[in-house]
Amino acid sequence: MQDWAGVFIPLVLFILLSPGLLCQIPGKCRFIEFGNFHTSAVSIVIHAIIFFCFAAIFLIAIGVHIDLGS
Repeated sequence: MQDWAGVFIPLVLFILLSPGLLCQIPGKCRFIEFGNFHTSAVSIVIHAIIFFCFAAIFLIAIGVHIDLGS
């Protein structure tokens, strides 16, 4: 059996944590802006750190496993 958690969890996190897609931390006018489709270098770094933390929590600390097989 193959463990697909290492593929699906980062894929979903990458989509959800793309700066400017759902939210941007920090925003241009406010700390958090939602759905503005803009980004900056600072927000890319912040979102990368958040992505790494969530990926480490789900894959290493909690140990999520997804088996797609019979």
